[in-house]
Amino acid sequence: MQYQSLYKFRPEFYLSIPSIVHSLQYISYFFCFRQKTMAIKPISLKQTSFMVVLHFLTLFACFTVFVSARLSTFLNDFHVTWSDTHIKQISRGTAIQLTLDQNSGCGFASKNKYLFGRVSMKIKLIPGDSAGTVTAFYMNSDTDNVRDELDFEFLGNRTGQPYTVQTNVYANGKGDREQRINLWFDPAADFHTYSILWNHNHVVFYVDEVPIRVYKNNEAKGIPFPKLQPMGVYSTLWEADDWATRGGIEKIDWSKAPFYAYYKDFDIEGCTMPGPASCTSNPTNWWEGPVYQQLDSYQARKYRWVRTNHMTYDYCTDKLRNPVTPPECRAGI
Repeated sequence: MQYQSLYKFRPEFYLSIPSIVHSLQYISYFFCFRQKTMAIKPISLKQTSFMVVLHFLTLFACFTVFVSARLSTFLNDFHVTWSDTHIKQISRGTAIQLTLDQNSGCGFASKNKYLFGRVSMKIKLIPGDSAGTVTAFYMNSDTDNVRDELDFEFLGNRTGQPYTVQTNVYANGKGDREQRINLWFDPAADFHTYSILWNHNHVVFYVDEVPIRVYKNNEAKGIPFPKLQPMGVYSTLWEADDWATRGGIEKIDWSKAPFYAYYKDFDIEGCTMPGPASCTSNPTNWWEGPVYQQLDSYQARKYRWVRTNHMTYDYCTDKLRNPVTPPECRAGI
């Protein structure tokens, strides 16, 4: 599986893996791209010899950064699952267009399933009047009544109204954990990055690297957590005007069809299953590193900001649906 994190230059990734190659790539990030910030100091002959060796190693690492960062194409990792006439590859397969019209929506899925890791895509949503449409990006174990699932669902709206993102978590077949936020930008004007980080400690949903939801592993308190079932990566574009926009009040306007959503920068990093059991329990996997076990102070501030200013619904506080607060809400999500 390709590692596009090389392309994104996440230095903490390299710090979390005790690998000489990755360490050199981490050095190369600063050497190749931050040379202007490095002070030049007199060095001894012995230091010069060391620096010559380091220079060649760094050049090699710089080279591997670029050659390892091949741009993923749709067909590398995905296949169409629903209505192939409504999915169009563009930019030589590095991006795709999904179409919804009165005849059909469409969908695609990853060729493999994964157990823990990180999935990410850049998506540009339907512009203008998108009421009644749902663009979904999610992980699913595809195991029916005991399925695990991690959902992003983008709920369309009337022109000028904000897009709503609904997230949901299924663990061992139990879902109904919806939370909704209104995005603080226009997600149809440009591409934005939507990511799911999944490790043994928690699941984190990100929008442009801003955490919008955290679901912690509270198995010690008897609360199910998805950790045993591999999940595939899926996306669909479909009509759901019976519930998607203002609870179904706003219906889809088919005169605005066809509706288009765009995807690019497909990035999956995780343990491919079936595969060696040692992968899923390997503490040196970057997503299991110390910096990914909890939000840092900056992320925690952004998380609180999102929930304070942009959250519009939380199942934890819905007393009509849940007269008794769900146990995971009491335990802290």
